[in-house]
Amino acid sequence: MDKQTKQFLVDVVNAVSPTGYEQETQGVFRRYMTGVADEVRGDSHGNLMAVLNPNASVRIMFAGHCDELGFQVNYVDDDGFIYFRPLGGHDQGIVPGRRVTIHAAKGPVPGVIGKKAIHLMSDDERKHPSEIKKLWIDIGAKNKKRAMARVQIGDPVTYNETFTDLDGGKAVARGFDDKIGVFAVGRALQLLKGRKLAVAVYSVSTVQEEIGSRGARTSAFGIDPQVGIAIDVTHASDYPTAEKKEQGDVKIGGGPVITRGPNISPKVFDGLVAAAKAAKIPYQVQAANSGTGTDANAIQLTRAGVATGLVSVPNRYMHTPAELISLDDAENTGRLLAAFVQRLSGKEDWTVV
Repeated sequence: MDKQTKQFLVDVVNAVSPTGYEQETQGVFRRYMTGVADEVRGDSHGNLMAVLNPNASVRIMFAGHCDELGFQVNYVDDDGFIYFRPLGGHDQGIVPGRRVTIHAAKGPVPGVIGKKAIHLMSDDERKHPSEIKKLWIDIGAKNKKRAMARVQIGDPVTYNETFTDLDGGKAVARGFDDKIGVFAVGRALQLLKGRKLAVAVYSVSTVQEEIGSRGARTSAFGIDPQVGIAIDVTHASDYPTAEKKEQGDVKIGGGPVITRGPNISPKVFDGLVAAAKAAKIPYQVQAANSGTGTDANAIQLTRAGVATGLVSVPNRYMHTPAELISLDDAENTGRLLAAFVQRLSGKEDWTVV
């Protein structure tokens, strides 16, 4: 991954975009796609679409969701302590003690998630993970009036973790799930820029996946694609205690993961595998025996149905502030999407029976 491409990834990942509050990341995506795409446009839901060759009759949709896990200010007590609700599905046991930022109208407000110290807990309390409803954010305010002068009910909150390089071409950050997908769909357009295409390519940064793939549903309805491919993360199984018999065999650095199962069109799966082989892109295969819990679910069921695929980046420690991925896997995911499009004639029959 060259320096400019990596900066695109870093800027997307470090931008703030908890579910329902995705505007900052969408601004980054728009900036990088302007001058690459033939058109860049948003919708009333908050999705952002970058399009190449928009007048072609066959439309291919790539979807990476830009929303990340976060929290939302819900209540401030008389002593200035802030209570909050989750945005998305958190591991409650790792929430306490984290430094956070409240993204308020007057600017960012630093704070820390507080709880009763372990020394003061009863034996029974120590046996159970902390519940979010029993935690609070401490911004140092001496009372409610002081706290409310800085924050408002409904303000979004994120962990403070940002992109950090690790050994062996790996990186860690909050929100690789799924801003790595936003990077991949944008990277595919960068690689396709200037090439002759037989189809229209819609790279979409979707919103609100973490609460039900809502943005994928509305954007796919509007685009009405013949093929839709979701790009997300999947659980790597190359760490201690992983059970490969249940999870499958997925390695960090092993290449993008192409999913098979009832959520996936067999023709799209075959096309992705053929593209990976032709372009000499390493890839892995993962089985999914039902819906995948990604934007692929919503895309597949749009209108009268869409030929759907799912390509994932292997990820360790998903839904924590320290998600770990391989930069090579990220780049190869963008390459795979571009290679898939370049093999299309626009005359493919995507029906399966």
